[in-house]
Formats: sequence, C-alpha cells, structure tokens
Amino acid sequence: MTKPSPRPYILAETTWQAVKDTSVEVVVLPWGATEAHNYHLPYGTDNYQADYVAAEAARVAWEQGAKVLVLPAIPFGVNTGQLDITLDINLNPSTQLAILRDVVQVLARQGIPKLVVLNGHGGNDFRQILRELQAEFPTVFLSTATLFRIVDRNQFFEAPGDHADELETSVMLHIAPHLVRPLAEAGPGAAKQFRIRALREWAWAQREWSQVTADTGVGNPAAATAEKGAAFLAAVTAELGQFLVELAAADLHDLYE
Repeated sequence: MTKPSPRPYILAETTWQAVKDTSVEVVVLPWGATEAHNYHLPYGTDNYQADYVAAEAARVAWEQGAKVLVLPAIPFGVNTGQLDITLDINLNPSTQLAILRDVVQVLARQGIPKLVVLNGHGGNDFRQILRELQAEFPTVFLSTATLFRIVDRNQFFEAPGDHADELETSVMLHIAPHLVRPLAEAGPGAAKQFRIRALREWAWAQREWSQVTADTGVGNPAAATAEKGAAFLAAVTAELGQFLVELAAADLHDLYE
C-alpha cells in the first residue's frame, strides 16, 4: 500500500529544510472546539471540519502557486454556555486572545505578513480579538473566516440548524464516516427558543445549552448524506482557496479600490 506523501502546505507534515527555503505569504490557523455533538457525532467534530477545510483550501491555493502554510489546529473553543455538559472544554475569549497574541508575535518577528484564523465553532468570534491585535502588530494582516458562512448552506441543505445538524452530519459522513454513529441513534436536535421576541430576532444573549436542547444537537440530522457533505465542502474549499490565492498575492499597501 502506497503511503501518502507529506503535504508541503501543512506545517505539521513538512520539515525545516522545506520551510526555510519558502517565502511564506499566508499562515492559516484552524480553530475548533471540543464538545458534545448529539448522540451520533464525536466531540472533535469541529476540529475535523476545520482541519479538513483548511488543508483542502491550502491545497487549492498551493497548486496555484500561493505560498500558504496551515498550522496545527487549536482544539478548544469558547463553550461558556455548556459548562455543565461533561467534558465540553471551555477556553475563555481572554485565553484565546493570549494564544493568538503569542502566535501573531511569532509571525511579526519572522516577517510573515498575513494570517487567516479559520473558525470552525459557533461559539468562537475572533473579530474583536483581531481588532486589538491588529493595533498591536500592524505589520501582520489579520483576518478570519467562519467555515459555515463561506457559502450559502441553503444551496445544499434543507433542514435548519447549527449544531450536529444536517450540515455537520453530512460533512462528517464525508470526512470521517467511521466516527459517525448510525443516524437511527441520533436525537432529533429539537431546540427551544428564547421567549423574548427581541432575543429571537435582533438582540443577542448566550444560550444555556442544557436548557435549550436535550441531546446537545440543534437541528435534525436525519436527511444528512455524505454526498451533500462532499458538495458543500467542495464549494467551501474552492471559495476559501481562491481567497488564499488573492490574499497571498495582495499588496498590503494597496488593498482598497
């Protein structure tokens, strides 16, 4: 059986010999979470998804000549609304800021000009963190993208949801089907909504997960298929890959038109 070759755009698989001779333009940092995903998906679902999308988008970009490197994923995210769900691991936003500051400091010191934080978890929101760090490290262009928002999910999935739903289940059926339990074992992903109308429509408050959903899912996964997951991921990685190509080529002193 032929062993897969190391991918030159994945830092964890490449060597100093290769990296020292590469003028890296863009670093991608996948950031997921470790949390329950209904009864049928693994705790590492967000990490598998972020890793896969980052790697495939980097491949698309690398094959077009863009010097992109993907860092190892951060496996813990903000889970302040799930503190009572066993082994849902929480990183506070302030902890995320400290981690990102250290990463960006390395990039700034070494002259690597661009960073994309690829977010794979709904509880993470890096925009305010990056605002603070951009002022502190002006030589590194900081950006973020959430993989579920890159393309319109309604083109691929019918059932609404945002956690262990039709989308995430389809994606995992494509990426790691051996980790997905039979859909007959999945809960329905029924979720309660806020009684206060504004919180349903235009205001925001954190959801207390164990009060919202009995099986930890939000959205019915019953219609999920690997084929839907493959189609969605192909669209996402193509779009993100093109962003990486354009970002790698971009003149940071001439970004606006």
